Amino acid sequence: MELELETSWFLQCLHAYFCFFLIFTLIKILPLLSLLFSLLPRPKLWCTCEICHTYLNMSWSKKFENLCDWYTHLLKNSPGNTIHIHVLGNTITANPDNVEYMLKTRFENFPKGKPFSLILGDFLGRGIFNVDGDSWRLQKKMASLELGKHSIKSFAFEIINCEIKDRLIPLLSSFAASQKEQHRVLDLQDVFRRFSFDTICRFSFGLDPKCLELSLPMSKFAKAFDLASKLSAERAMTAFPLVWKLKRALNLGSEKQLKKAIKIIHILAKEVIRQRRKMGFLTHNDLLSRFMCTVNDETYLRDVVISFLLAGRDTVASESEIRREADRVLGKNQELTSFGEMKELHYLQAAVYESMRLYPPIQFDSKFCVDDDILPDGSLLRRGTRVTYHPYAMGRIEEIWGPDCLEFKPERWLKDDGDFSPENPFKYPVFQAGFRVCLGKEIALLELKSVALSLLRRFQIQLATRPHPTLRFSPGLTATLSGGLPVLIREREVAPA
Repeated sequence: MELELETSWFLQCLHAYFCFFLIFTLIKILPLLSLLFSLLPRPKLWCTCEICHTYLNMSWSKKFENLCDWYTHLLKNSPGNTIHIHVLGNTITANPDNVEYMLKTRFENFPKGKPFSLILGDFLGRGIFNVDGDSWRLQKKMASLELGKHSIKSFAFEIINCEIKDRLIPLLSSFAASQKEQHRVLDLQDVFRRFSFDTICRFSFGLDPKCLELSLPMSKFAKAFDLASKLSAERAMTAFPLVWKLKRALNLGSEKQLKKAIKIIHILAKEVIRQRRKMGFLTHNDLLSRFMCTVNDETYLRDVVISFLLAGRDTVASESEIRREADRVLGKNQELTSFGEMKELHYLQAAVYESMRLYPPIQFDSKFCVDDDILPDGSLLRRGTRVTYHPYAMGRIEEIWGPDCLEFKPERWLKDDGDFSPENPFKYPVFQAGFRVCLGKEIALLELKSVALSLLRRFQIQLATRPHPTLRFSPGLTATLSGGLPVLIREREVAPA
């Protein structure tokens, strides 16, 4: 944030004081940093190759709106669909064989790794997204046992349907009615994030933050969570990790903001646990109650709460075909009545999968190589190398999806009889794949399809502004649109049954 000072002497004094403080601090900590720096494997501090030069001076931004689009361009034109960013110590791949090798064949050699855990440790602690080994196996076992139960899926269905009927539809109907009198624009991305926050809190903790009420109240918890996600992601993007580590040590700038946001998250996460203990958890269906039956460690439970929130925070031409299929399967103007009915909506499933092929919620995911290795495409990996697979780029490569890879085409997921047919998960690692496949996949798909079906059958939704040829994304652990998604909404006329 820029700060305008009326007197130049004050600026000079402030600058001198800061320099003295910084030098004094560095004198104390540099010996320790030097020792750590000499012991740890590290990327090149400088590299003159074209890719690294373009990354460091950000000249890629002259041609591409997003870093992920530049990476996609490089990966599409690279032998084996693999590139190396030497200054980041990062090998990036969009090769399905490499993805399978990392996530399944040599799974133990490609954990999340200590560097990743350090980047997200302040935010996610020891939650499932930030740990390896026994801790990850324990949380996976507990979560998979619960999420696989029919009762938990039915519980999720009830919560999602309740949120849609009682809040989402009334909110959109209110905006649609007001647009007849005034040109009101709604940020649909903000609406979906509020919807996700309400449902994940009710499903995971049995508590209702009520973010989607008609007044659209701003949750202090949700705001802090989004900020922590954004700033933590920015840590991972820097070419020189020493910068954010120094800022954290000195409590400056973005690291100071992150510290404040995480403090708010921790306070409210502890309050969630306290309220759940007060209300009793032995007879409740929410996920936190089920975890609390076997776990007593308050810090561990806090990290579980934050991981649940991260999992559910941001996870939403064929439009007429979706409506026709719903009318055929459910009946005209009839609602979904059970989790099982959703399985019959094959075209809706295909449309959701196709949307995430082109716009995956998590555009890339990184692991760290434990021992020297060689990927199937021949790429050499040294111990400590960061290895990233890139679902966003994979969805745009002809060798993987054919010459129509840039087209939105749900039919590519359907067999001749119209039934949905999944692809090789290592070709489509949107939910990860192998041993760390997303445990909440079915719940996330249920939420996505329920919302899409309800809105498409009731409303006509159009962009409020002319769309840019390329969407612009904001930094974060999950993909979000910069500037939101402003739309105009009109209710459809109810067709006779």
